[in-house]
Amino acid sequence: MQDFLTTAEASALLHKTAQSVRTMIRTGELPAQRAGRTWLIKAADFKKFYEQSCGSFSALTPSADDASCKEVPANDGSRKKPVALSFFSGAMGLDLGLEKAGFDIKLACEVDKTCQKTIRANRPDLPLIGDIRSYTKDDILRLSGVCGDIDLIAGGPPCQAFSTAGARRGFEDERGNVFLVFIDLLKELNPRYIVIENVRGLLSAPLKHTPHAARDEGWVEGILGKPGGALLYIIERLRGAGYSVSFNLYNTANYGVPQLRERVVMICSRDGSRVPYIAPTADQYGRFGLPVWKTLREAVQGLTSCHHSEFPEKRLKFYRLLGPGQYWKDLPEELQPEAMGSSYSLPGGKTGFYRRLSWDRPSCTLVTSPTMPATDICHPTEDRPLSVEEYKRIQCFPDDWIFAGDLVRQYKQIGNAVPVKMGEAIGRAVLNHMHGRQVLPPEGFPFSRYKLTDDVSWEAKVRASFGLQQNEELSSQLQELKTA
Repeated sequence: MQDFLTTAEASALLHKTAQSVRTMIRTGELPAQRAGRTWLIKAADFKKFYEQSCGSFSALTPSADDASCKEVPANDGSRKKPVALSFFSGAMGLDLGLEKAGFDIKLACEVDKTCQKTIRANRPDLPLIGDIRSYTKDDILRLSGVCGDIDLIAGGPPCQAFSTAGARRGFEDERGNVFLVFIDLLKELNPRYIVIENVRGLLSAPLKHTPHAARDEGWVEGILGKPGGALLYIIERLRGAGYSVSFNLYNTANYGVPQLRERVVMICSRDGSRVPYIAPTADQYGRFGLPVWKTLREAVQGLTSCHHSEFPEKRLKFYRLLGPGQYWKDLPEELQPEAMGSSYSLPGGKTGFYRRLSWDRPSCTLVTSPTMPATDICHPTEDRPLSVEEYKRIQCFPDDWIFAGDLVRQYKQIGNAVPVKMGEAIGRAVLNHMHGRQVLPPEGFPFSRYKLTDDVSWEAKVRASFGLQQNEELSSQLQELKTA
């Protein structure tokens, strides 16, 4: 055990909130010392407190090299369910899906304070840690209580160092980039399977983004600016650790989710064998022997509670002229310039403006707020945004799942979540492979609207753009760049 524990670690071990632990510290019940804005608890003091309050401490947290923590083969009959650890857990949409598929979530990791409250409200006994950069492999094994193999680690890490925001240091930002920290931690923990979920933009993210304003006439794209470099770099690191990598861009409507939402899902296997693409459970037109997509009407029927934000009156007057499934182009032509303002003359379809949903189709992609002008999400017949209850149904959360925070924070958590049914489909794909069941999607199935988004065709395209030979890796070009 390490010399000191944080309040977050103590709260996970005591199955109490961090606030309760801080109260015990302030009253002197639990000895601790302050380090800046953080309380640190000596391991010996915590062990003494725990044994006085709860019983044997060693039985709860065996060390990795303890004789009682022997290597246990995964799923040899000694475990009822395969074990999973969750990182970047958010509101636990992916985790709920994995649970439905049959996994036992042993630990959650989330830095957002409101999401932490949501997790604690719904899973008070689940060990919860914060910033992934503050924990070692041994910390995570100790707090999760996992001995031996970890069956699955799943998470949707932010792509900060590769995004268009911030310092954009890309692969140079090794320590500060939580995505790369996550990859390094995966390699240390060595789970049987890895699931990484992310936005479609990951497919085209460069290693280092150059803002358009900084691209003068002599600007050259270079290796760091080529689309797809970030993901190719991540793939090489995972393969270097012995994992197979398969991914695709999936529309969640094909998996029973009443929502058109496209996300990259990567599944990696430690044994090096390829995990098939996730078999769909629905199709837009009912082809391939599958049922048709689930509609918004089906998703929200029976709801009685309705808590929602409001549209300003200057937008409501135009919404009152639109019916289900319509948007700004369905307004009378003479009103369109007034409704759209300065956006009217911009290029593109602008399909998110004044958007009323259709009852008989899945919802559009839920965003973190339904009232932003360019991404409005209006009820099909009522003059209001979708409610948080409707958001929950569309994302397949149980009605009794508690979301902490005010309306703004609830919308944000739900909008950022992985739909629960999508998480369940991911979990089933992993379990099928784990148990040797060959479940393949129908030949020619359209996983999304886009082409060349599966790992095979995507990698061939990106490697060609980098001029990489058959066995050459991107990392070799990066090394040459560093030493040049």
